[in-house]
Amino acid sequence: MGLKQNLHNFKEKNKDKKWLPGFNALFTFLYMPNETTHNGTHIKAADDLKRTMNTVIMALVPCLIFGMFNAGYQHYLTQGLIESADGFLGASFWTWDNFVIGLWKVLPLVIVSYGVGLAVEFIFAIIKGHEVEEGYLVTGMLVPLIVPVDIPLWMLAVAVVFGVVIGKEVFGGTGMNILNPALTIRAFLFFAYPTWMSGDKVWIHGAVERDQAIAAGQNLDAISGETILGTLAQNKEVGYNVMDMFYGIIPGSVGETSTLLILLGALFLIFTKIGSWRIMLSSVIGALVMGLIFNGVVSSGWITESSKFYGLMSTEFWHHLLIGGFAFGTVFMATDPVTASQTTKGKWIYGFLVGFISIMIRVFNPAYPEGVMLAILLMNVFAPTIDHYVVQGNVKKRMKRVKVKTA
Repeated sequence: MGLKQNLHNFKEKNKDKKWLPGFNALFTFLYMPNETTHNGTHIKAADDLKRTMNTVIMALVPCLIFGMFNAGYQHYLTQGLIESADGFLGASFWTWDNFVIGLWKVLPLVIVSYGVGLAVEFIFAIIKGHEVEEGYLVTGMLVPLIVPVDIPLWMLAVAVVFGVVIGKEVFGGTGMNILNPALTIRAFLFFAYPTWMSGDKVWIHGAVERDQAIAAGQNLDAISGETILGTLAQNKEVGYNVMDMFYGIIPGSVGETSTLLILLGALFLIFTKIGSWRIMLSSVIGALVMGLIFNGVVSSGWITESSKFYGLMSTEFWHHLLIGGFAFGTVFMATDPVTASQTTKGKWIYGFLVGFISIMIRVFNPAYPEGVMLAILLMNVFAPTIDHYVVQGNVKKRMKRVKVKTA
């Protein structure tokens, strides 16, 4: 009781201080919620916003650790210093050297993401006089997982400021935003610094140095560093098999490559009732339907091998689930409870359109062969409209029942 009483006295003494929200945020980060109920409660549960955010972070940690190993593995692979034959389960993947390279490149991304993002949150909380909310805990972890490993830190810092201010704070903070903040940050990076978010030089640490060495006459016979989507968009043959794609030993954003770990994260979120299985399943169905349509177009002969769309259209429809950021976006961002649809039927419609549009954009936009980011942001905008018409449809059904009974 001494700690609680001292804390209460301290808050009462400094209740007019602008820095008090910052103190509350730091104190309650490891201890207790800032506000606790004392009587008259009707629902008692162990979960709150902080615990919910921490649950999602736990689901993301395996992707983060794997991303560190893969960053080092891809670096040494492109330098021709290791062989790819032993793959994911081989000794060369889980080496300390790989992890050190990955830690050296990925940890600064995490620090900048949290440092800059939380600083903006603290500033807005102090200016507006409200408590610091825990919504950025997940966003801060998502951001370093959805960007290239070699992106300059200052670019990431600028994008984080933009995403937190424009994507969330201007709408009123956590719970009021209409766009997913992490995807808003990534969209800003893509449109503001496109050369750092596409091509074959950004996804693997040291890819630029490797090309310079080749230009200088060194004989390096290794992969180029291009993502599978980039290769398919140029109608080239992919040098990875299905298991490579599933395990994630491929070039790509830090945490988006391993479908296996993303699937385990999805099961964890569904088990803890944090993520919506309806959105996840309907997104997969929408992607498979769009992939089947494209495969049918290729089979009919309407698209020839000379077409710029042939590579991605002819890809096996279910392969689209394993490449790019589709799986990661579906599990961790499309299911955001703030920006997704809230009604049961609306979740099915919302998720299906996310998957359907993702593959459509992926195929028809060869300059940027990844559509999940734009698809989710688009459906974030339309989620309230979907829920509105679902609710109105239910109201009309009930009104008809009332008329029948009264008649």
